[in-house]
Amino acid sequence: MTVGAGGPFGVPAPDAAVYVISVAAELTGLHPQTLRAYERMGLITPGRTVGGGRRYSHRDVERLRQIADLTGAGIGIEGVRRILDLEVQVDALRARNHELHAELEATREALRATLAERRDAGPFAVPNKLPVLHRAPGQSVVVWRRQG
Repeated sequence: MTVGAGGPFGVPAPDAAVYVISVAAELTGLHPQTLRAYERMGLITPGRTVGGGRRYSHRDVERLRQIADLTGAGIGIEGVRRILDLEVQVDALRARNHELHAELEATREALRATLAERRDAGPFAVPNKLPVLHRAPGQSVVVWRRQG
């Protein structure tokens, strides 16, 4: 059994391909032929051994369970494919949104620090040409550059 980098006590990492097809089928309640069919359709891509045997990861098993739940609710395979694709897109957008929020906060902090330094510089301070941030409660952030 392959132990993942984060897997303590011999627990495999979520992406470690450790389950043979019969175990993955049992864990998901699906027939092994169904798992093979989902692979042919491109819904799942299990790892392979040197000899070509399929090995499923915990993530693969979770995805198979999700596919089974969706098809069990009456959603066709193309609908399942679209839902899975949209979930990947949503995850990517959430990650990008998180990055942009962090970048915005870092920019705000840099502006605050620069403005504080300029306030402390006294009468010899260079005129402020930095963007100005105004934020009203419940409103968007407005940034503009002073003229002159």
